[in-house]
Order: sequence, then C-alpha cells, then structure tokens
Amino acid sequence: MKKNLDLRNVNIGKLLLEFSLPAIIGMSVNALYNIISRIFVGQGVNFLAIAAVTVALPIMILLFAVAMLIGIGATAMISIRLGEQKKEEANKIAGNATLLLILLPLTISGIYFLFSDPILRLFGATSQEVLPYARDYIHIIMLGAVPGAISFGLNNFIRAEGNPRFAMFTQIIGGVVSIVLNYVFIFQLGMGIKGSALGTIIGQIVSAIWVISYFLRGTSQIKIKLINMKPQISIVMKIMAIGFAPFAMQIANSIQQTILNKIVLSYGGDLALSAVGIIMSVGMILIMPIVGISQGAQPIIGYNYGARSYDRVKEALKKGILASTVMAVVGFVSIRFFATPLVELFSKGDTALTQLTVHALVIFFTCLPIVGFQILGSSYFQAVGKPIQSTILSLSRQVLIFIPLLLILPNFWGIEGVWRTAPIADALAVLLTSTLLFYEMKNIPQKPVLAMESN
Repeated sequence: MKKNLDLRNVNIGKLLLEFSLPAIIGMSVNALYNIISRIFVGQGVNFLAIAAVTVALPIMILLFAVAMLIGIGATAMISIRLGEQKKEEANKIAGNATLLLILLPLTISGIYFLFSDPILRLFGATSQEVLPYARDYIHIIMLGAVPGAISFGLNNFIRAEGNPRFAMFTQIIGGVVSIVLNYVFIFQLGMGIKGSALGTIIGQIVSAIWVISYFLRGTSQIKIKLINMKPQISIVMKIMAIGFAPFAMQIANSIQQTILNKIVLSYGGDLALSAVGIIMSVGMILIMPIVGISQGAQPIIGYNYGARSYDRVKEALKKGILASTVMAVVGFVSIRFFATPLVELFSKGDTALTQLTVHALVIFFTCLPIVGFQILGSSYFQAVGKPIQSTILSLSRQVLIFIPLLLILPNFWGIEGVWRTAPIADALAVLLTSTLLFYEMKNIPQKPVLAMESN
C-alpha cells in the first residue's frame, strides 16, 4: 500500500513533480514522434502527403477519443476507489474498461473499411491529388486501432495506481520505435506515406505489449482478470459518464478539424491545408507537456478527493495550474522566436508554404499562455468525478466557441479569420473555466477533513 499512502501524505509539490514529469516526458516524446513523422513525410514525399495526413487527423482523433472515453473515465474511478480503499471495485472497473478498449476500436475500424472513401472525402480529401495519399495512410492506421487504445487506456491505470515512470516508458518506447521505423520505411525502403503509417502502428503494438506485460507480472495493485471483464452496465455507464468530457473534447477536435480542413481549402487550397497540418504538429508539442501535467495531477486530485483530503485537492490544483502556465509561457516564447526554423523543417524549401505557415502559427497561438489554466480546470472536474462541468469546459473551446467563430470570422477576414479564431476561443474558454472553478472552490469544505484510516 506504500504508493497509495504516498498519494495521501507526501508533499503535493513533490508528488506533482513525481507524477507529472514522467507524463510530460512521455507525452512530449509522443508529440515529438508526430512532428518527426510529418517532417519525414514532408521531406521524403511532398506537401500533398502532409495534406493527406491532415485529412487523416479527424479519424485518428476519433480513435484517440474512444481510448480517452474509457481510459480516463476508468482511471478517475479507479483513483477514487483506491482512495476509498476499495481495491476489488477498482479491479472490476479495470476489467470492464479493458473489454471496452478492445470492442469499441474494432467497431470503428469495421465501419471505416465499409465506407472508407466517403469518410475520407467528408474529412477533406476532395482533391484527387490528396485522396490516394490519404487512403494509403489511413487504411494502415486503422489496423492499429486496438493496440493504440489498449496502450493508452491501460497506461492510465498504471499511472492511477502510482507508477508514473512505467507509464512514461510505455510512451517513450512506442514513440522511439515509430520514429526509427518511419525513417527506415520512408527513406531507406522508399515506402512513402505507407511506410509512415506502418511505422506508427508497429510502435503502437510494441507499446501495447509493454503495458500488458506490466499486468501479467502479478506485481500490480490493479488486477485485470477475465472474470472482471464480464460487462456490468452500472460500471460501463459510469466509466462513460466520467470519460465523456475528454471524449467529447476529442470528438469536438475531430469535428473542428473537419470543418477547419474544409474552410481552409475554400479560402487557401491545398497549400493552406498543408499549413494547417504543420500548425497542428507544432501545437501538439506545445500542448502535450500541459496535458502531461494534467495527467500527473489527476490521480493526486482523485485519490485525495476520495480520501476527503480537500486541502490537498486544492493545493494540487493550484500547483498544477502554476506549472502548466509556466510550460505554456515557454511554448509561447518559443513560437515567437523560432517559428521560421520550425516551419522550415516541414516545408522542404517551399517559400510560399513557409511564409504562410509562420504567419498563421504566430496568430493561432497568441493566447497560449492562458491555455494551461483551461486544461487543468477541465482535468480537475474529470478527476473528482463531475462529468457535467468537465464536459462543458472541454467542449467550450472546440465546439461552443471555436466552431461558431470558425464559421463566422472567415466571412469577414477570409483566411485571416481562420487564424484569429483560435486565440479568441481560448480567451473566452478561460473566462468560462474561471467561473466554474470559482464556484467549485467556494463549495468544497474550507477546512481539511481527516483522511480515512487505512484498512
């Protein structure tokens, strides 16, 4: 029980560092893989291949959304149950979640292969030059849907029971394997965009094997047993209710990306679509450290909320917000000073693409310094099992605010309206987050509640 007692008693700052640093490293390596793979695609194929990967993004986001729906929903429940010293209930949650992490991605893959071309056109592959690249890429990606979901979902369980370093290596191993194989398949074997997709799914398979091995060793606190995989409607519904917020956020990302692709094509053509692909890649490396901090804070907040140590819950939230804001400011400064060399890594000497993307990148991330607060606020409500607030905050940037602005602003400013949508949406989402968090902090106990004695 040592790891659980650490969550209850060890200094919050030390815990946040211990949990967040591995998550930051793991998430950053994963983001770095996505950037490097697109650099390889841009340098080893052409800018149309980058556009094809951009078209594939909504589909890949959908797969990630399902993994988050189950993985994060179950993780929040597991953290709370461990805090309440109800280990057997935690095991039942993990078993049901594992079954869902297999069945749901399989279902999505089946639907995709039945309607692949209409789906690709829906997501922006309207150009006959881009469609073949998108088809070659996403056909292979869909074959790795289950390993990808297993890797992400079970890795969250490992973090929930207090082993963030192992969870970090899950992401590092998969990312490194994918980067190496992307290079080999594209540049050494000349496989083009198919090589990038193949390298990606092999990395996911390796990660899944690694994370499964953790539970097969028998040393984990959480036990994944066949008997616990028998579906229990009450558990499944609760997992989905808590996990709905991050799921909805990712679905919103997919919808956002689809609309963004179509509007950008209307105002800027395939060149602007390639620029969006580069912006999304750079944005990933900027946001993933913040997501890593939120993932590190979540089990600390969830466990102490379950143990009724509300003073520690507040402290973890405050320190998480501070750390994420520092990371966001670092990213903002990096964009201001290094936008051109970053974009040139992708653009293969294309001056028009470089100039367009640098201009858009700087505008797109104008409000990055305040984004950390918004992400941590949403993560807090996930961690304490309050799906309604979390869903509202998660949807605020991508649906409630971003998409209406995306549909309106280009009518007045053209392609500039697309780039200006992001900072305006970020600012308004932060105002909403501030309101809900202020109300929440006023209504949880102001004085510490003694933690439950361990059984």
